Formats: sequence, structure tokens, C-alpha cells
Amino acid sequence: MATLSAVLATTHHPFFYKATELTPREDQLPQAGEWKAKVAAYQETLTAAEPELLVMVGSDHFHQFFYDNYPTFLIGKQPRYDATFYNEIREFSLPTYELEGHEELSGYMFQGLLDRGFDLSISHELKLDHSIICPIITTRPQADLPIVPIYTNIFAPPLPSPKRFYDLGRAIREIIDEYPSDKRVAAVGSGHLSLELGGPRMFGEHGPDPAWDVQAIQWLANGDIDAILANVTWESMSKSGNATPGFLDLILMLGIAGPEPASYVDDLDLFHTREMYVTWYPDGDPRDRAATAEAEIPEAVRA
Repeated sequence: MATLSAVLATTHHPFFYKATELTPREDQLPQAGEWKAKVAAYQETLTAAEPELLVMVGSDHFHQFFYDNYPTFLIGKQPRYDATFYNEIREFSLPTYELEGHEELSGYMFQGLLDRGFDLSISHELKLDHSIICPIITTRPQADLPIVPIYTNIFAPPLPSPKRFYDLGRAIREIIDEYPSDKRVAAVGSGHLSLELGGPRMFGEHGPDPAWDVQAIQWLANGDIDAILANVTWESMSKSGNATPGFLDLILMLGIAGPEPASYVDDLDLFHTREMYVTWYPDGDPRDRAATAEAEIPEAVRA
């Protein structure tokens, strides 16, 4: 069976690449160096897991799905995926990509979710936006692994409940665990903490609700799904910013990981939002194994 080697839940800030790589050093944000260092450290949490393919969770920012036809949950099944839309190139200077797909796991996942009561839409001509590309840039910039993209509706109400997102994550976990393959699979999903898009609290010195951000990170870090389900609703998220329901995708990632404490947690308070980087290792922390192996090497050999 396949091995789920890592689960990553992160925010996606479309200005990261432009702010840290394309902007001259003298014009960069004061936090640019720290931001870049934190992303590099987070990237290592995925590298250490040695994944061979990625299940990626994101959402379409009204690039190809709109209020008249916005699927609740959708999976892509195609050999290649074009990525990055014109406005993302224009506004964020994001590069374009062509990512390899993994049609076999997409099909297996699609059927497995149907069997578990999740009637996903399926697309054979899906184009990916920055909800997928930002985590590629920050966690696997080589863009060299095949992907299975899963899109959720976090924008066009009415939305599924937080429990539905969590239960979908649990179902995805079951399917990965049962997938008849020797592949090492990592799940990487991106979403939002408190966030305001186009509203009066947009582009503030911090995210619109810093206290909520700290609490949300703590829930995820502790694997505390009971506290999440007791406190998180459409109404409570919307009070913290009109795009805060993107937190639902992070709940989904907790569902894939299971209600366990995370192995890696970091964050950075930035203009407009707080960035968050969380990793779970369902198969055990490979960094611990590497440290143990290093310690067992005789000193004479290391020298």
C-alpha cells in the first residue's frame, strides 16, 4: 500500500515570490529575509518526507468557476495541468507552470470518494491558480512531482460545514492508505487564516483578526478538531474577514493528518495576513530517523 509520508497545511500568499525574489533588496519588506528563511525551513519538512507524488488541496479564486457554476468539491484527472492565470502574472508576477498529473491516483481517489458518500465533480481540463502554485513555489519549487489536485468551494456560499471538510479529509486519508502502490504520497493544502479581500480591512498592518489567527494555529498545531468544530462556523469566520472561510481547507488537511499534534509549526505576522506553516508526519518524523542514523555512525567513520 501507499505511504502517506507528510501532510502540509499552509497559507498561500501570492506576493511571496515577487516580494522575496523579484524585488530589489533595498525595496523589500522589512520581513523579507525572515519570510524567505521560514519558507526555506518549511520546504525542508516536505523534502525530508521524500514524496513521490502530491495530493494538493486548493480553491479556484473565480478564475474558471463562478456563482452560476461553482462545484462544492472537484478533482482533476488529466495527464498535465497548465497553471497560473493572466491576472496572477500581472499582479503577483507568478511564473507559469505545466505540472504532471497522476491520472491513476485521481481515478482511484474519485471512485473511493464516491464510495464514501462524497459526490465530487471531476474535470479533465482543469487549470490551476495560485492556491496550488503558491505551495508549489514554497514547498516544491522544482515542480517535479506528479499531482492530484482537489478543489473546494470556500468562496461561494452556501458552503459545506467545517465537519464536512474534516470528514472529506478523513476519507482522503483512507483512500491514500488503501491505494495499491508502493509510492510515497504527501498531501499539501493551502488556505487562509483571517483575511479580507476587497473590503475595508484589506492591506492592513496585520491580518484583520490577529487573535483569531493565533487561536486557529493553536487548534491545528494541537490537532484539536473538537475545539474547531465547537467554535468555527461560517458566521464566526466571516466576522474575522470576508475570505477567512479559506480556513476550511486547513481543516480538511487536519482531516487527512488525523487529530494528532503537528510535528512542525511556524508562522509569520505580515502585512495583510499572518502566514502559517504546519506539517504532520503520519509515518513518523523522518528528521528523527535521520538524526538517529547519524548518531549511530561511529565517530571514526564520520571523521
